[in-house]
Amino acid sequence: MPWNARLALDYRPEGPRSVARFRHEGPLRILQSLYPEGDAVCHNVLVHPPGGLVGGDTLDIRVHAAAGSHGLITTPGASRFYRSEGELAMQQTTLGLEAGARLEWLPLEAICFSGCRAENRLTLRLDEGAELIGWDVAALGLPGAGKPFERGVLQQHLEMPGAWLERGRIEAADRRLLDGPLGLAGHRCLATLFFAAGSPIVRARRDAALECARALAEAHPLRESAGATSPQPRVVVLRVLAPLVEPAMQLLRQVWQAWRAELWRMPGQPPRIWSM
Repeated sequence: MPWNARLALDYRPEGPRSVARFRHEGPLRILQSLYPEGDAVCHNVLVHPPGGLVGGDTLDIRVHAAAGSHGLITTPGASRFYRSEGELAMQQTTLGLEAGARLEWLPLEAICFSGCRAENRLTLRLDEGAELIGWDVAALGLPGAGKPFERGVLQQHLEMPGAWLERGRIEAADRRLLDGPLGLAGHRCLATLFFAAGSPIVRARRDAALECARALAEAHPLRESAGATSPQPRVVVLRVLAPLVEPAMQLLRQVWQAWRAELWRMPGQPPRIWSM
């Protein structure tokens, strides 16, 4: 029987404090709100106790940030798409921000085990004046543990309607895509970091975001497989390919901290759970 879960998370300002409230169905929870950098930013950890999805399972996550609020969301560990012979396992996330809201969407990676049938969808809906920093990281198999991605399929969908759409299908049988020089070139981790806004980003800010990302990527061991671009005036994107998750995540965190400082004039305060 499919195991489905839904979560609706709302951020709202109450005086100087951003406050989170949520409703859920099934095994999907938000842990206690934390304020390691003061009342203005509410840190939350999203927990899925079963730890993984198989065919027919669905996680439906909907986050809403009201005007004047600032939320930061991460996870305690990787999400997992396990082997399945049946329907797709689906994780669908919608992030909606009102004017003047800020949100940071920083989950750990999604691991696609050999034999999985998975779809991962992320949709951003930003009103004018809203801004978001987020990332999406997918790992194909566990090459470091001798468990390669030999069978299965992953469908990826990242969208900000009217501004940005990236959609791809990765099949383990498509060796030209996985190993060819015009495809993943043997890499098994795909990572995307993005700064998105509800209004066109002023050119000077876009250039500063690109300069930060490119400088850090050039100084990183992954410089040959990382690149930053602005495909549309409301979006700045850093894309990274890596053999394993850890170096890709290291680069994403460095750029996230730099963007926070440059674009929001805020220190890059890592969520407490990252150091546990």
